Amino acid sequence: YDLSFDNEIKDRDKEFLENGVKIVTDVSSLMYIMDMTLDFSDGINGKGFEFSNPNAVRTCGCGESFSF
Repeated sequence: YDLSFDNEIKDRDKEFLENGVKIVTDVSSLMYIMDMTLDFSDGINGKGFEFSNPNAVRTCGCGESFSF
């Protein structure tokens, strides 16, 4: 997953508003992130974003890659 800030919204990008946060994705990535949840953890094991993607069939141990 790649999270980044971008100031340009293209014509084919999809925009969503979730809990007051505007989310923009390109249309080709949309099928990979449908129904995915993103959470922020600040627990004893460290802090960071946690992705939960029900579309992923297999993931690596680090949580940064997946396959369908």
